[in-house]
Amino acid sequence: MGRSPRLTQAEQRLWNAFPTGEIVELGAVEIGRGRTAGENAPSDGATWGPERSIRAKVVASLLLGARDGGTGSVPAVRLRGARITGPLTIIGGTIPHELVLSGCHLDEPIRLTGSSTRTIRLTDCSFPGLSGGGMRVAGHLSLSGSNVTGTIRLSRAQFESGLWLGGTKVVADDEEEWALDANAAVVDSGTYMRNADFTGGVVLVGSRLNGGFFLDGAKLTNPGKDALSADNMVVEDTMRCTDGFLAQGCIRLRGARINGTFSLDGTVQSPDTPYALYMSHMEIRELHLRPAKPIEGVVTLAHTTLGTLLDDPDTWPDKLRLNGLTYSRLRGSGVARRIEWVTRDPEGFRPQPYEQLAAWYLSDGNDALARRTQLAKLRARRQTQGLGGRLWGRLLDVAVGYGYRPWLAGMWFTLLLALGTVVFALNPPRALKPTESPDFNAFAYAFDLLLPLPAFGQREMFDPGGWTQWLAYGLIVSGWILATALIAGATRVLRPS
Repeated sequence: MGRSPRLTQAEQRLWNAFPTGEIVELGAVEIGRGRTAGENAPSDGATWGPERSIRAKVVASLLLGARDGGTGSVPAVRLRGARITGPLTIIGGTIPHELVLSGCHLDEPIRLTGSSTRTIRLTDCSFPGLSGGGMRVAGHLSLSGSNVTGTIRLSRAQFESGLWLGGTKVVADDEEEWALDANAAVVDSGTYMRNADFTGGVVLVGSRLNGGFFLDGAKLTNPGKDALSADNMVVEDTMRCTDGFLAQGCIRLRGARINGTFSLDGTVQSPDTPYALYMSHMEIRELHLRPAKPIEGVVTLAHTTLGTLLDDPDTWPDKLRLNGLTYSRLRGSGVARRIEWVTRDPEGFRPQPYEQLAAWYLSDGNDALARRTQLAKLRARRQTQGLGGRLWGRLLDVAVGYGYRPWLAGMWFTLLLALGTVVFALNPPRALKPTESPDFNAFAYAFDLLLPLPAFGQREMFDPGGWTQWLAYGLIVSGWILATALIAGATRVLRPS
């Protein structure tokens, strides 16, 4: 086909190359200058002249079949180092050919809403936003290395072979909260955002990411708002927020399900939102929660179901909600410090975290730690009770450790028995019936005073006098208190919580 008089020289080159899918290079493009997001995208593309410029409507015409493909080849639009002028808009169309742009500059946003396309690759490009809500991509969409100065909208879009935003820099529109809006998107074969930089939040509410979700080294900046909002998202395989990951804003994953491992060892900073890490009502097969430093803000795992949790006491958050959390296995250091782990709820005492931890200790064979956990629960509950409840609780704690330390009763009994034995040996009581009374035994007499029901018959036969009478009364009362506390504590241990 000859040159069309309506095409510029650069456009004619593209027109001629389309049938075979040959790459048309209109200017030098440097690749791989650095790992900074968007660094490879051209910064001076708006100044490129006609020799490097192609109208967007020419690109759209070729994609929609304005020219037949060559025999034995796969037609495609492949451009490098070009400036695309005018709006590239294909709404609701069927695009049977690939679009591959590398190191290009687009003057206006791309609009592909509702379109059905083949693979689209806009790598190391600069452009002011993309609208692709509801699009169907029989292949993958790659914006890797690009500098996008506007919101990317991909709600309800479907990608058969992945969504690639590795090293992409995206700055949300001036009045837009989201840099990437991909609610209810479906992505097969992986969602890659490694080393990406988003100024504005990323929203994936209700999305399904079947090949994993990779945010290694990514930076999400949306202070005071959601850096990542992904309620009810489903991730098959792995979700990674590692290798220098940084979120300035809340990571919100309420109700999400991750059928694999979720690893977070980056940094999350959001002290000015209700939660910094909102992970309630989730299902996660394995959670590795080991941030580079303690998360700034409140963390909630309330009502979440975990298979395995791996964390580190050195990076436990100061404010941690665990009410309703269930897990099958705990890993990491600080096994004995888990009791401290369940005490960090900023809203105060909740019994369930203690019960769950005690049950796990028992399943792991740590009976002593299970008892310590139950004792810690009762001590924490005491702080929520009235004055009478706190006093009685304190007495139970001191006397028998709420039944979890019955040896305390034996210790107190022994100390009081020794005291009574010494005092009454030095100050024997008088016999009530001298002719009928047995020989006085200070040890047996003190023992009888401490028992609610006397065993040796000494208490009824002798009567202390003076100040020792008050000691006798004290031993009797102490004996009743110890017996009552031991029974009450045992009842607490045996009664279901």
